[in-house]
Amino acid sequence: MHYRLSIVIVSYNVRRFVEQCLDSVQKASEGLAVEVFVIDNASSDDTVASVRQHYPWVRLIANDDNLGFSRANNIAIRQSQGEYVLLLNPDTIVAKSTLRDVLAFMDAHPEAGGAGVRMHNADGTLAPESRRAVPTPWVSFCKMLGFSSRYYMSHLPWNEPARIEVISGAFCLLRRKALDQVGLLDEDFFMYGEDIDLSFRLLKGGWENWYVPSDIVHFKGESTRKSTFRYVHVFYQAMLIFFRKHYSHLSIFYTLPVKMAIYFRAAIALADILRRKLHL
Repeated sequence: MHYRLSIVIVSYNVRRFVEQCLDSVQKASEGLAVEVFVIDNASSDDTVASVRQHYPWVRLIANDDNLGFSRANNIAIRQSQGEYVLLLNPDTIVAKSTLRDVLAFMDAHPEAGGAGVRMHNADGTLAPESRRAVPTPWVSFCKMLGFSSRYYMSHLPWNEPARIEVISGAFCLLRRKALDQVGLLDEDFFMYGEDIDLSFRLLKGGWENWYVPSDIVHFKGESTRKSTFRYVHVFYQAMLIFFRKHYSHLSIFYTLPVKMAIYFRAAIALADILRRKLHL
């Protein structure tokens, strides 16, 4: 069978989010040739049993260990057959027209390697990470200091398609041909940063990344626990991996301030977690 779209959802202890995500995907993919993968990273809840029982149309891959986001996605991507691949967070709800809208846009723009969408937070506000710039040393340094308008490409309109640089991993639609050219997710990233790295590689490969004003809800952070020491380690380590991979050739005068800013922000985050734990 020829699939238009392969949807890949990586889960870890978020059964209720997986269920509502799959319910929305089922409605949004009516009439489309779609295959859906759920890759579970050894959840301790009953995600696997729930998907097996209630979603028999899903291709379930149950890992014995937590392989991380990149490795788990790559397992499913290699098995998928769709003309396009959608990396979709489990803590999302896809609007009914969104899949058709984005596929139609990609069909009409063969130069587009990938596309993201207009993401709404749980409270209905627009999520600024729907449009992002590549975190060059200067952009990264400014963001670390709290000046984030360039990073979030705040000058772009919300209601019109626009070229962007980084596609959010929460909803990342990829052209198969582009993936074949630039490669899959970099498995050095356990979680976080892999979407920035892949988006950057698409741009380097001559492809365009686009923002399409079609909607999803993203319960940001619900699929991960951000108030843990492990989160801080993984998140800021991903920043350092990206920086070393793409900017290690630059002079120390460019790299040192960014590295110092990353360590500084990580230290603040760790101190905040410790403070809250001591006050429990």
